[in-house]
Amino acid sequence: MNKELLRKLPKVDELLNQEKIKKYLNITMRNIIVDSIRETICNYRNMIIKGRINAFTNEDIINSVIMTIEEKDEFKLRKVINATGIVIHTNMGRSLLSKGAVERVIDVVENYNNLEYDINKGKRGLRYSHIEEIITKITGAEAAMVVNNNASAVMLVLSTLCYEKEAIVSRGQLVEIGGSFRVPEVMKLSGAKLVEVGTTNRTHLFDYENNISENTGVLLKVHTSNYKILGFTEEVPLDELVELGKEHNIAVIEDIGSGVLVDFSKYGFAYEPTVQESIKKGVDVVTFSGDKMLGGPQAGIIVGKKKYIDKMKKNQLTRALRIDKMTLAALEGTLKYYLDEEEAIKNIPTLNMILADKDDIMKKAQELKEMLEKSLRDYDFNISSDFSMVGGGSMPTEKVDTYVIRIRSKKITTKKLEYLLRMNKIPIIVRVCNDEIILDLRTIFEKDFNTILDAFHNVESNL
Repeated sequence: MNKELLRKLPKVDELLNQEKIKKYLNITMRNIIVDSIRETICNYRNMIIKGRINAFTNEDIINSVIMTIEEKDEFKLRKVINATGIVIHTNMGRSLLSKGAVERVIDVVENYNNLEYDINKGKRGLRYSHIEEIITKITGAEAAMVVNNNASAVMLVLSTLCYEKEAIVSRGQLVEIGGSFRVPEVMKLSGAKLVEVGTTNRTHLFDYENNISENTGVLLKVHTSNYKILGFTEEVPLDELVELGKEHNIAVIEDIGSGVLVDFSKYGFAYEPTVQESIKKGVDVVTFSGDKMLGGPQAGIIVGKKKYIDKMKKNQLTRALRIDKMTLAALEGTLKYYLDEEEAIKNIPTLNMILADKDDIMKKAQELKEMLEKSLRDYDFNISSDFSMVGGGSMPTEKVDTYVIRIRSKKITTKKLEYLLRMNKIPIIVRVCNDEIILDLRTIFEKDFNTILDAFHNVESNL
């Protein structure tokens, strides 16, 4: 042990009086600074005791303290730049909120609001009333309500309509979603008893009909929005399932998942079923997500026949699954745009990115490439065509034409470059393909070009 080095370690007060550290007292809480100093001194003491260092300067310790302060002062949940081209990226927060939705959230949270207050009646009201009218107007449903996510929506529907009864569902629709959450497990938590019918790739109407009994609560259809079975397949058309439900007086439930409110086939995409179509075909209850194709906040939206929605509102689970004022405000701000499809495509980032013009993406690629080439010499930058993905468990087979910048460093490996970009103060999340960094301009905003340029300069300074 080097006792002389241990004696050289500065005290907390000495470091607090250093000019480089004192300036942080104006922008950071004092306890974060003190904790950072103590942690740095402790780390140096341990390294000395273990013989890992033989010398240090006060400047070394001051710089280490500053690095620790900045790390501790950073928020854990923070902005990243999505350069992957996956529009609805589950790991990066799924859909981005529109400016209109953000403004609604700010207005509501900065002030008292009428969350559960009926202004017209001057007494307590229901939080669902704020958005039920607009949801029913857009979807054509009789009634609507919202819970905190789509898994909750499915669980609430089954708990209300199928508790200790049987829910008949096609075996090929019992999917696993993100984070190892499985639809069958979510459904079982509701108290419903699953009856799996058909096979993985083929289910017929008679499979449902032959399994209907006096204990059947619902006929359930789960839209497999996150994968496709191709080839020798068969599934029961929705209208046939609805007719079967009517014949036996059994509610038909559809978990449509991705929450599509726009017919994307009009814009050259493969057809993806819309909520409005399901309601028109007579489905009793439809559930879907708020933060996928709809382009809003995380929420589980339930629409359908009023007699069923009213029962759900009275279910005790509803209180445990309810959404807060911020989600309500963001959802209302998003749904307003759907009153005019053109406005929705123009203002909702998810729709705007999915339907972005390829020529506009090329212009962005050229602009960013020029910026990077002007100040960076040790890289090869090339623009090429490629494919983006919708993501978020939606349109799994759909590839969207895009333009990307392919990058190779002349000094470091692609693996090291990817790491340094990811570890930037504002992380840049990229794709790597054929030993090249890929920046997909579909999901990169022009306002972030300077941040990307700065990130590459930071890479240079760390070499």
